[in-house]
Amino acid sequence: QVRLVESGGGLVQPGGSLRLSCAASGSIFSINTMGWYRQAPGKQRELVASINSAYRINYVDSVKGRFTISRDNAKNTVYLQMNSLRPEDTAAYYCNLYNSGIYYWGQGTQVTVSS
Repeated sequence: QVRLVESGGGLVQPGGSLRLSCAASGSIFSINTMGWYRQAPGKQRELVASINSAYRINYVDSVKGRFTISRDNAKNTVYLQMNSLRPEDTAAYYCNLYNSGIYYWGQGTQVTVSS
């Protein structure tokens, strides 16, 4: 069984920063992809950033230059450093692991950007 535990969400003012973390545990293969999705009220869930075990990275255009995804393979942990946050970044952020043909999801952590 695979479990994902997220942390690091919260309330921040526009222009501020937050760092999300997601630790995966269980039967995890060395070749996998981890990432972050987000879903705002009334909108579809969208991919924010992903990183595979070879450190290949993808970002949605709206966060390029502001967000940085990274991972620690030894700890099976993925991070999302979010800088220059905007009100439109407000959403529930979900950690995702694609492992051995199966997608796993974290419980979600709320990020609210507001003055």
